[in-house]
Amino acid sequence: MNMDKEKLISCIKKLIDPKVLVIGDLAIDEMIYGDAERISREAPVLILQHTKTKLILGGASNAAHNVSALNNGKVSVIGVCGDDYQAGQLIETFEKANVDCRYIVKDPERKTTTKTRISGSITTSITQQIVRVDRQTNSPVSEVTENKIIENIEKAIPEYDAIILSNYHIGTLTKKIIETTIKLANKYNKIIVVDAQKDLFKYKNVTSMTPNLPDTESAVGFELNSITDLEKAGDKLLGETKAKSILITCGADGMFLTESKKKYTKIPVFNKSEVFDVTGAGDTVTAVYTLALAAGADFAHAAIIGNVAASLVVRQFGCATTTIAELLAAVEKL
Repeated sequence: MNMDKEKLISCIKKLIDPKVLVIGDLAIDEMIYGDAERISREAPVLILQHTKTKLILGGASNAAHNVSALNNGKVSVIGVCGDDYQAGQLIETFEKANVDCRYIVKDPERKTTTKTRISGSITTSITQQIVRVDRQTNSPVSEVTENKIIENIEKAIPEYDAIILSNYHIGTLTKKIIETTIKLANKYNKIIVVDAQKDLFKYKNVTSMTPNLPDTESAVGFELNSITDLEKAGDKLLGETKAKSILITCGADGMFLTESKKKYTKIPVFNKSEVFDVTGAGDTVTAVYTLALAAGADFAHAAIIGNVAASLVVRQFGCATTTIAELLAAVEKL
């Protein structure tokens, strides 16, 4: 892998410039913390004395938050939420994260996707998660909501430099929404990057895709145990989707980038350190990779910047973000 540190630094400094549009499954993580007090007399359950509640943007919302932390809020989201209490929490958290949410469609027939984690602690032990409660509507959005989303996509795309399609398969990204977004992105010559967990072959003519290793194996139908396997998988995805590049994220083994004409780049993990939480690291990679492409980086250097960003956020608990200053400091140490 050839890496030009000066080019990396130059690209990172330009991350503040591009405007990014994130379209996909918006979600919020509600983290409730308490101190273990005693066992209840009503049932054999723990009573927690509430200490704090923390709201974190998850799903496609996390990708948008990662972009906002780097480009000073030049990011908008398009998606759907319910007409419920959690919708207010989602909007409020977006506003605090400096993410434009004017294009969100409210659908009273759907729940705002919310994952509530309740964690308890005692003075002699670490905080531990006790239970998770999920609120979400898994069915595809209605035709009425779909049309409203498409209307917002048509309105927004010309104003942005890059688009992220973030599919957590909770019902926002219908076939029509995906095809319309890609068609418009190509019409206006915009960068479009896909982060999806399955059905990878239905995303045709995009700039790039960022599947992880297990999802890539499921898509191509064979295990990826060697560089040759990764090359074969990248070529298959590239050939069938007509994408310009495929970036496979391989966890502790780094990343593998495939471009046309059998151009391959194996990217190792940078700044290896203790990993606290990989939650949301994939969103970070997609967000930073897309932003770097929009800032003029080639695929390899954009992937390296995304990789460095991931190495920073996994040191924090929950969905996390990084900054340009942190990225520059990390690159200087490479």
